[in-house]
Amino acid sequence: MSASEPSFRGVLAAADRLKGRALVTPLLENAELNALVGGRILLKAEILQHCGSFKFRGAYNRLSRLSPDERRRGVLAWSSGNHAQGVARAGKMLGAPAVIVMPKDAPAIKAERVRADGAEIIAYDRYTDDREIIGRRIAAERGLALAPSFDDVDIIEGQGTLAVEAVAQARDLGAEFDRFVIPCGGGGMTAGCALALEELTPRCETFIAEPQFYDETWGSIASGERKRADSTKPTLCDAIATPAPGDLTLPVMRRLVRGGAAVSDEDVKAAIRFAFKYLKLVVEPGGAAALAAVLAGKIDAKGRIVGVVLSGGNVDLAVFAGILSETR
Repeated sequence: MSASEPSFRGVLAAADRLKGRALVTPLLENAELNALVGGRILLKAEILQHCGSFKFRGAYNRLSRLSPDERRRGVLAWSSGNHAQGVARAGKMLGAPAVIVMPKDAPAIKAERVRADGAEIIAYDRYTDDREIIGRRIAAERGLALAPSFDDVDIIEGQGTLAVEAVAQARDLGAEFDRFVIPCGGGGMTAGCALALEELTPRCETFIAEPQFYDETWGSIASGERKRADSTKPTLCDAIATPAPGDLTLPVMRRLVRGGAAVSDEDVKAAIRFAFKYLKLVVEPGGAAALAAVLAGKIDAKGRIVGVVLSGGNVDLAVFAGILSETR
C-alpha cells in the first residue's frame, strides 16, 4: 500500500521500479539559449520519454503498485492527453485494461495514441462537465482502480524521478542547479521533483511556470488560500490548464516552491519557435511553459545554473505549423 503522503524515499523507490521501463531522457545545453538569458540552462528533455511526456513515469509507478486483481479489472484515469497516454502505455505493458475520461477537444494526436495502446476513451466537455465526477462514477460502476492525473502519492513520486535523473546528469556536467523550473498544472511533477531536489541539492530553488489565467497554484502558494482558475478561459496550454492544485500536491508546494510565473500564449509560442529553431526539438505548448518563463525573463536565469523541464512534445501538426509560421 502507498504511504499517505509523498516522500523522497518514495521517489527513490519509484526510480527503482522504473529502471529499464522509463527512458533516461537527456539533459541538454544550448549556447544560444545561455547567451540569450545570461545563465547556464540545462534542459530536461521529457519530450523524449515514452509517449512524449513525463507522465509515463507516474503512470507506470501507479499501475505497478496495483494488486493482480486490480490489474485484471483495469484502471481509469482522467486527462487531456499526456497522462492518458502514459496510463494507456503502462496498462499495455502491465496487462491492465485502461479507460480514459478525455476532453472532446484534446489534441487529436493524443487521442489517437491512447487508442493505439488499447485504451477506451470516454469524451467529456471540459467547459461544462466535471471530469473527476464522471471518472469516479464510471470507476465505481465498473470496479476500476483510479490513476488520478496528479493528486496521488504513487503518481507524484513517479514524476519526481525525473529530478533524480537531472541532478545526477547535471553533476556529470560539473553543475549544481541554482533553480529548477517546472511547467505546473495540478502539481504532481512539481511536488515530486521538489521533494527530490530538497534532499539531493538543498540550495536549489524550485520555481513553477503556469499558463496565464491558470496560475492558481502560485496564487494558492503566495496567498495561503486555495485558489481556483476560471476554466472558461482559453489557453494553448491544455496539458497544464487545471482548475486547482491537488490536496496532496499543494502542501508540498507551499513548503518547497519559491516562485512562480504566468506565461501568455505569445510567450509559449516564442518558446516553441526557439526550441524548434535552436534546439531542433518539438515541444507542445504546456511542455514549453518553463522555457517560456525563462526566455521571457519572468524567471531570472542571469548568472545562475537553471534546470528547465521540457515536459511534453505532443502537439497537433496543424497547431505546430501555425505557431512556426507566425513571425514576431
